[in-house]
Amino acid sequence: MAHRLLSASRVNARIAFIFTLSVSCTYLFYNLIIYRSAVMRNQGFEGKQCPPSKSAGGKKLLGKLENCASLEPSSAAQRGSSHLQRNTPAAAGGQWTDMNSRNMSVAQKYGNKKLPTALIVGVKKGGTRAVLEFIRIHPDVRALGTEPHFFDRNYDRGLDWYRGLMPRTLDSQITLEKTPSYFVTREAPRRISRMSHETKLIVVVRNPVTRAISDYTQTLSKKPDIPSFEELAFTNRSLGLVDTSWNAIRIGMYILHLENWLQYFRLSQMHFVSGERLITDPAGEMGRVQDFLGLKRIITDKHFYFNRTKGFPCLKKPESSSQPRCLGKSKGRTHVQIERDTIEQLQEFYRPFNIKFYETVGQDFKWD
Repeated sequence: MAHRLLSASRVNARIAFIFTLSVSCTYLFYNLIIYRSAVMRNQGFEGKQCPPSKSAGGKKLLGKLENCASLEPSSAAQRGSSHLQRNTPAAAGGQWTDMNSRNMSVAQKYGNKKLPTALIVGVKKGGTRAVLEFIRIHPDVRALGTEPHFFDRNYDRGLDWYRGLMPRTLDSQITLEKTPSYFVTREAPRRISRMSHETKLIVVVRNPVTRAISDYTQTLSKKPDIPSFEELAFTNRSLGLVDTSWNAIRIGMYILHLENWLQYFRLSQMHFVSGERLITDPAGEMGRVQDFLGLKRIITDKHFYFNRTKGFPCLKKPESSSQPRCLGKSKGRTHVQIERDTIEQLQEFYRPFNIKFYETVGQDFKWD
């Protein structure tokens, strides 16, 4: 009898031990899970993926995305942009390209199509394509690559059509488009102001004589049978009478177009980029563009090199590409040779327009 009681006691002790061990292991397991979750929160969910919630609204969803380190920074002046600047290599610019590609991917997945808050409105053959290509490497800028010509040719299609053309952006990003013919379109300022009185406007200007020659050179490449530059530029060359009805001449009369814009926008809403300095000092000009747009200066001289063949700066080669990013073949073409007397006559014609333009914008572009 005593032997049976002893055996039963040993069995009960084993059961109690196993039960206690099980409870202890369970307790330890849950504590490890809680500790791991706390560590992840303290690390800011580094590398966490944030799949969209089907039931979440747009603003609620974008609010959740701010917790993800791999997503777009909340503003250019905060953590994301400073991280990008610290990691901008001097040689190839690979990391800034990777960051920009990731930001574009995130915007395409989670962003919304919005009307542009900034426009490159002119001028043709001034350097607008270069400004667009340079500024769009900024992680807080999303730009339409093609020229939509909404405010001059397609206005009757409506703002919803225009918005539909735009790339998707996050709340922290600027939506931008470029159409250089806007600057000389009489109706464009009024139409843009109706979209938003606060739109920021970028105007790329260039020596009007050089601009006219470049304009003619481009047209000649498409229509080789057109009259000579001199024939188109003057109604009477011997008297020095310039044909201001010719578009290549009319565009360079910047002050006349600017006066139309100033009826609808404050001068402080307009930023004028020097086409000449964009070639000799692209980082300096783009730094001022970034300041104007309220962006952190991420695009610096580390991003550029001068292409002697083309005669203008290009973006350095990203690690993901075998070639540097230069503008297309139509950019940097050799200008038609124009007689010196013709150039001097046109310089004299443009001088009063240039002086008034300098005085109005408060900047001497030194074209004379």
